[in-house]
Amino acid sequence: MPSVGATGRFAPSTTGPAHPGTLLAALLCWLDVRVRGGRVLLRLEDLDAERGSPELARSMVEGLAWLGLDWDETFRQSEAHAAHEDALDRLAAQGRLYPCACSRASLREQGARAPDGSFRYPGTCRTRPLPRLGWRACQEPLRVELPAGVVPCVDESGLDLSQDPAAAFGDPIVRRRGGAIAYHLASVVDDSLQGVTRVVRGRDLAAATGIQLRLRALLELPRPVYRHHLLLLEVHGEKLAKLHGAVGLPELRRHYDALALCGFLAFAAGLQPDAAPARPAELVSHFDWARVHVEDQIVRWNGRHLHL
Repeated sequence: MPSVGATGRFAPSTTGPAHPGTLLAALLCWLDVRVRGGRVLLRLEDLDAERGSPELARSMVEGLAWLGLDWDETFRQSEAHAAHEDALDRLAAQGRLYPCACSRASLREQGARAPDGSFRYPGTCRTRPLPRLGWRACQEPLRVELPAGVVPCVDESGLDLSQDPAAAFGDPIVRRRGGAIAYHLASVVDDSLQGVTRVVRGRDLAAATGIQLRLRALLELPRPVYRHHLLLLEVHGEKLAKLHGAVGLPELRRHYDALALCGFLAFAAGLQPDAAPARPAELVSHFDWARVHVEDQIVRWNGRHLHL
């Protein structure tokens, strides 16, 4: 694997405790860069002031350290506010920003689903201008008008993510009501600001890659290598859902030490033949994506232990 200049990032939201899926994503991101001899960053996505808190951010940092993961640098997304505003200025200068008065209920009434399960935005407010004093004077959410056309992309795992994001999703929100920068814009700006060259993340985020690549192109930001990996799923009624509602890290730590939990995660990913205790650092020398399961794994929590 090439090692020169590789920089990866793990970017968890700080709106709740880490869960097994969070920890697996962190471990795979960390191993992907460590085996290349590169730099791996922790970026705390703390822009959701309503659901997040400094306590949850500290808990995330401490929990990842407890598992045995170390970072070359740690960032808080809220610290990049000036860069986020500069990106909005650039999009406004292109004439692509507009205020949106549509409610979530009105989008649900339209009934058109986007690839990630959200509701596609039909462009209702596209012709609305920004206030005379510019986007900073706007109290409503802001969307960015995406140009039509397919964005070609095949990720490193071979997953074809080519997409016309304007047709598939509609124009995304880039600044929320109340002023918080939205996920897609913050993510691509932060990746560029921090020199990220590799984006390793769960397959649940794959569908959004086209939007992010389009934003990168509009802002003339570099394009990283993408890789999307398996998810840990739980049985939820008659459906499968991401494994996060069943158990969080505080409960896991009552029943597992760090080596045992890391060993289970490595086993669930396919990196070990069993759940023998392991440290992340011990997995680096034989890490290879060819050994990682392609299929999502169903994991059950019995109140004391995780099992496949």
